[in-house]
Formats: sequence, C-alpha cells, structure tokens
Amino acid sequence: MGYLVGVTALWAFSFSLIGVYLAGQVDSYFAVLVRVTLAMLVFLPFLRPSLLRGKQRLALMALGAIQLGVMYTFFYHSFLLLSVPEVLLFTIFTPVYIALLDDLMFKRFTPIYLITAILAVIGAGVIRYDGIDSGFWLGFMVVQGANLCFAIGQVGYRRLAADLPPTLAWHSVFGWFFIGAMLVALPAFLLFGNSAALPSTSVQWGVLAWLGLVASGVGYFAWNQGATKVDAGTLAIMNNALVPAGLVVNLVIWNRDADIGKLLLGAAIMGASLWLNHWWLQRRKAAVA
Repeated sequence: MGYLVGVTALWAFSFSLIGVYLAGQVDSYFAVLVRVTLAMLVFLPFLRPSLLRGKQRLALMALGAIQLGVMYTFFYHSFLLLSVPEVLLFTIFTPVYIALLDDLMFKRFTPIYLITAILAVIGAGVIRYDGIDSGFWLGFMVVQGANLCFAIGQVGYRRLAADLPPTLAWHSVFGWFFIGAMLVALPAFLLFGNSAALPSTSVQWGVLAWLGLVASGVGYFAWNQGATKVDAGTLAIMNNALVPAGLVVNLVIWNRDADIGKLLLGAAIMGASLWLNHWWLQRRKAAVA
C-alpha cells in the first residue's frame, strides 16, 4: 500500500506539468519517446536476462508496450483536447475497467459495472453540459483509451507476478517492461512525430527529464510492485486517489481557471458511481461468506 500512496503523490504533479509546459508546445510522440527512453536507461544497468524465460520476457515487454507505450500516446493527445482537470476526472473509469477485465479473465459477467460506468459518463457530461462539442467527446474517448491500456497493464502484471517466484529481483528484470514500451514509442515518433515541435526551453527539457527518470522510471516500477502486494479492490480505489490529488495540485499551485461548481457536481456523480460499485462488491463478498 505504501508503494501506491507514494506514487500517487509523485504522479499528482505529472498532469499539470504536462498540461502547463508540454501540451500544444512539444510534439506528443517525442515527449513519449523521451520519457520511455529515460525510464529504460534507469533499469538497463540492472537487467539480468537469465532471470526470465523467453515467454516471460515477451509477456513483460507486451505489458510495457500497452501500459506505457500505447497508454502514453493516448494520454498526451488528451491534453490537446481537454483541460487538466477534465483529463484527471475522466481517469476515474480505470477501476471499472480493472473490474471488467477481472470478470473477463474469470469468465463471468456483473451488470452492476455497466450501471456504474453509465453514471460516470453522466458525471462527465455535467462538467461541460453548456459547451460539449466534438473535441470534448473525442478527448473523453482518448482518455478512455489511456485508461483501458493502464488497466490492462496492471491486471496483466499482477497475473504475471503470480506465476513467478516471490523472491524474484524485479529491478533486475523490469527493464524488459520499458524495452516493450520503446517498441511502440520509437516507431510512433518516426511515423507520426513532428520534428519541428521539439522542446525549445530548458524548462521543457527539465520537465521531460523529471517525467522520464522519476515519474516513469521510478513511478511505474513502484506502482506495479505495489499492485502485486494488494487485493484488486484496493488497487482499483488507489487508481482514483490520483484524481483529487492531481486536482489539488493543478488548482492550488497553478491556479488554473475552472468552474468549481460543475467540477464538484460532476465529480460527485462520478464518486457516486464508485460508491455504488464498492457497495455491490461488499454485498457480494458478504453473500459468499
């Protein structure tokens, strides 16, 4: 649990750093490439290929490609379509995806998850009810792409870790995770990147360095390790702890303009969907017991 709390505090600043210093100024594909490259360099010196079999290496690379490479591609594009508070609020769907993926793996279906997802969509609409346009909904869907990739990565990592020795030195194999992410980030930049929109100030380079070495390198290692040490319910809840933390950072430190009333109302509806989801899970556990 300590891992997840620490990374939540660390990542709370990432949303605003991207929205204030990078979005619309630095090519998103290049930003993803730099973050992944720096994070990979943190772990390459510790990499011990002999600790994992071939299929296990490929599995860890695939998780990195999805959870980091593809997710970041969606994530950075969302800041071009939405404000920082909106991006933060729309990440609230991740716990629902985690629950649905769990159902998929165990071949069951729980309708309550669809109800909570619909409530969350209503909450999203409330936030921008007087100005919803195609750009808004496109941004909303882009964030969902990022959420789904992040959820797949977390659930997949937990499943992979369950099949590996508990004494495994994860820092000696985690480099495969970032190598997998690089296999997405590098081709994406080469194919779609804009070399005319590279960082032009020391602040932008500094932000990218922080996001790559600390937020991505240290952050993803600690988060995924934390995900293996808690139950799925706790992991789902911690995925949403980032929302209020990030909003506080954005509104207090950067003092970005926002309609606090609509923001709170939309967040409350989204929170109600989470409460309903939690209530149902607790009721189901009690019935089984």
